[in-house]
Amino acid sequence: MRAFFTRRNLQIAVALAGLVPVGAGLAGVIEGPGFVGQAGAVPDLTSHFAYLSGLLLAIGLLFYGMIPRIERHGKRFRLLTSIVVIGGLSRLASMVLHGAPGVSMLFGLMMELVVTPLLCLWQARISIDRRAGVN
Repeated sequence: MRAFFTRRNLQIAVALAGLVPVGAGLAGVIEGPGFVGQAGAVPDLTSHFAYLSGLLLAIGLLFYGMIPRIERHGKRFRLLTSIVVIGGLSRLASMVLHGAPGVSMLFGLMMELVVTPLLCLWQARISIDRRAGVN
């Protein structure tokens, strides 16, 4: 099992997972609230949606920036993971307060509260292994 959890596989996993925030961020900037099916949005809502989508895009790009030397970026990985988890907890609170969103938002919730923290743990393991000289 340990043979699967390699540095290279982590890099691939982060690259694949990063498609979500980069893709959703770009789509949100370009399409505004129409990206989530909200047609005819008002300018203030569109502006806010674009800003938050830009933050999502930036998070994805920052994760991508760590890929080449992923074992050396533990602090940044944990910081970004914390930001993503706080966003996920906010989405979860919204579910409790306002009802369950659609499938794409539930997918985002799983990325935020399950996938990203697991990738962070994997990164920490790779970092420890590298410092200990384990390949």
